[in-house]
Amino acid sequence: MKTRRLTAIRQIVDHEPVHSQEELRKRLQTMGFDVTQATLSRDIKELGLMKRAADGAYQAAGANATVPSSAAAAAVALSRALGEFLLSAEVAQQLVVVRTGPGQAQLLAIAVDRAQLPDVIGTIAGDDTILVICRDARAGQATRATIVHLTNEA
Repeated sequence: MKTRRLTAIRQIVDHEPVHSQEELRKRLQTMGFDVTQATLSRDIKELGLMKRAADGAYQAAGANATVPSSAAAAAVALSRALGEFLLSAEVAQQLVVVRTGPGQAQLLAIAVDRAQLPDVIGTIAGDDTILVICRDARAGQATRATIVHLTNEA
């Protein structure tokens, strides 16, 4: 039963945008799978599903259908994501602490990573906080300024 359910989940997210676990649960129910939220959450984790930065729909991890094809497209996607998710950004030496709403940090971190900002080494995202790691303190200030600038363009 689990294998069939996992296959059904994968087919659903591969063929149509699903933006929430509840939406996915209802679609599974119409296919004859009655699952709890906890079971569905474990299935999503086991399948390695993530939410796309572009529209917040589930996709398989590593699926590159929404990876921007150029630096300009990545900057536009980052600007859009910042405009939608950013609450604040503060600098602490070479670190920029970015705050989002609950459940939005990973979506924004993906957009930051894909934009390949020159002074950013990487990001670590929790539920509502992203730690943007920069090369040095000057790069931290510059990255925060870039984030604020891109947010204002959104």
